[in-house]
Amino acid sequence: MVIASLTMSAVLFVFIVPLTILFFIYLSNILLLIYQRNSEVKADPLSEVWDSARKTIASFWDIYARIWHGYELHGVENLPEGPGILVYYHGAIPIDYLYFLSRLFLWKKRLCLSVADHFVFRLPGLKLLLEVTGVMPGTREECLIALKNGHLVSISPGGVREALFSDESYQLLWGNRKGFAQVALDAKVPIIPMYTQNVREGYRMFKERRFFRQLYESTRLPFTPPYGGLPVKFRTYIGEPIPYDPNITTEELVEKVCKGNFLFSFQTKTAVQALISKHQTIPGSIWKALLERFDKRHK
Repeated sequence: MVIASLTMSAVLFVFIVPLTILFFIYLSNILLLIYQRNSEVKADPLSEVWDSARKTIASFWDIYARIWHGYELHGVENLPEGPGILVYYHGAIPIDYLYFLSRLFLWKKRLCLSVADHFVFRLPGLKLLLEVTGVMPGTREECLIALKNGHLVSISPGGVREALFSDESYQLLWGNRKGFAQVALDAKVPIIPMYTQNVREGYRMFKERRFFRQLYESTRLPFTPPYGGLPVKFRTYIGEPIPYDPNITTEELVEKVCKGNFLFSFQTKTAVQALISKHQTIPGSIWKALLERFDKRHK
């Protein structure tokens, strides 16, 4: 009984925060459903009619971000006034990205539409939340329409694969994905890199096992659960945009994102990896990430 109790306590400790986040996500959807019913809202989920509900949801997540992770957002001035494509590193749980969306809306009253993996749309009971927050499957046509309408569009080229199989080394797992570059060229918009410091120290995945990697590659479903949830310091950094260049090809643009020159760096690094190299201890350290909660100076 003692061993069983200790085992259960350990399991709860490891998974309690990720499960709490999942609970809050569903609670957010319930609140939107209540708002929709009480206000008899039938407008487009992306319209301004939903802004008051969006503000309430964003305020809740921003308070959670401040309390649990001392969340900071830097480089908002690098976002274009018009459309653009945000490219970011995908942590084990993209809670940092949710924090970013919330603060961006509170600071700028601006939506950033999000390209998500297809499995997200298979999750039951989240349809309204996904629609109101602008989460979409991200076909080329959808992205072009969103950009044409002046929206920011975000994508993590590594996606679920990066979430599951990257680690505290913060390796980018983009594979051959370069559709975002073609969309940027077609829409004539800039690409903006983004990264959140310590995201892998807050939430982690169990070390890769060949069986789970093969299972994911064959099903494209995330079977391995994240764990952790320690209150480490989170800082999101938005890098300088890579401007649209009519003379560049898709391959050259991907190469530019992947091998862009970074100021004060003696080596060529990817635009996202450059942010990681500047702002992240590698390999990541949970203890350092926790101590940074008490460091008022940001790097």
